Amino acid sequence: MFKATIGNQRYSFDNLAILLAKASPHRSGDVLAGVAADSAQERVAAQIALADLPLRHFLNEAVVPYESDEITRLIVDRHDPAAFAPIAHLTVGEWRDWLLSDATTTETLSQIQPGITPEMAAAASKLCRVQDLIAIAAKCCVVTRFRTTIGLPGRLSVRLQPNHPTDDPAGVAASIADGLLLGAGDAVIGINPASDSPDRTHQLLCLLEEIRVKLDLPTQSCVLSHVTTTLDLIRRGSPVDLVFQSIGGTEATNRSFGISLDLLAEAHAAAQSLGRGTIGNNLMYFETGQGSALSANAHHGVDQQTLEARAYAVARHFQPLLVNTVVGFIGPEYLFDGKQIIRAGLEDHFCGKLLGLPMGCDVCYTNHAEADQDDMDVLLTLLANAGVNFVMGVPGADDVMLGYQSTSFHDVLAVRELLGLRPAPEFDDWLLKQGLLNQDGKVRLSELPSPVRKLMLPQ
Repeated sequence: MFKATIGNQRYSFDNLAILLAKASPHRSGDVLAGVAADSAQERVAAQIALADLPLRHFLNEAVVPYESDEITRLIVDRHDPAAFAPIAHLTVGEWRDWLLSDATTTETLSQIQPGITPEMAAAASKLCRVQDLIAIAAKCCVVTRFRTTIGLPGRLSVRLQPNHPTDDPAGVAASIADGLLLGAGDAVIGINPASDSPDRTHQLLCLLEEIRVKLDLPTQSCVLSHVTTTLDLIRRGSPVDLVFQSIGGTEATNRSFGISLDLLAEAHAAAQSLGRGTIGNNLMYFETGQGSALSANAHHGVDQQTLEARAYAVARHFQPLLVNTVVGFIGPEYLFDGKQIIRAGLEDHFCGKLLGLPMGCDVCYTNHAEADQDDMDVLLTLLANAGVNFVMGVPGADDVMLGYQSTSFHDVLAVRELLGLRPAPEFDDWLLKQGLLNQDGKVRLSELPSPVRKLMLPQ
């Protein structure tokens, strides 16, 4: 039991899961789950108790039982005591201060990553202001490679998202051309298919491969179908670069997605065997989002932000190229308004980076949330300052297939120019070769490049 006193009021928290939940900043999903603090005072009391909790305690108490959850077993069994040793003597509050200190550098953080559990990262985030979340994450550098190098300092990559409500090849190709001309696509050209039909997915993969080869484009492609579909397509010889899957922070959540760690391992090995990467072989692409466990009734009484961090343990196990939180996609039942979405996006990025993940964010909201594009501008700008590896590029910021609002090609251009950020180096060189960069290094179209003109107007 954990205790804290404020004035004459004494508060008790029966276990670690309850303590973490009560210490969480207010959000609608935790209220819906019945785990949120009953008052601001109780939340502060929980944060006081959490700040005094030794980090070692997280190695002795699981928020989801070890015996019944393979994610807990992964976290416990893969923990690195040697990497943990430099911070093993600290409490959560002391660790937060250590993370913010000048003496804690990018190199230091990379060395302790294998010793950090998701619950530790989540706990620290609950004691951080927004400014702290940005400052600490900005120290973390996680670099991955397939055909482009993603995550280098001074770079901001983009997933070009050319979704189409009927998967029409001409519509997809037009969106791809639009994005390329505006400097997007260095993280991945990734399509959410309107249908998970293997034949449709194969056709889209072939379209992306044809475009990549025709334009001599240094990037990777992905059709975001279920991992079982992708695994079957690998076996039949489809041109698969990245393996995509949505993941959650409990075994039961992943079961609701139709996956397990063994299945992900099988798909990872199959894709590795293709050897399609030219400068590296990070090839898994994972998406996450706060609230997925609750929506699957698989949350075990744990708050949604802690469960989100646990999903990152799954991702870390497979050394992915890309991981992103689709932060506002699930809806206001879980993140009610712009304030909650902004906070959640920064928390997710903070926790993922601390755990050594190449974190991106789909800066987004659904149309029934109390949020608008101004909120997304704020979150995008904050994440870029925090060193986010990549964000989404959607035509007009409006995904006409998934029916939600994200960030546009122009939004990313604006942030790159504001903060002096560039695309991945290989993609930057391609833009220069195509005449899409001016003398100041800004993406400016002076003349439609011949290869792109052929893509838009097939001969």
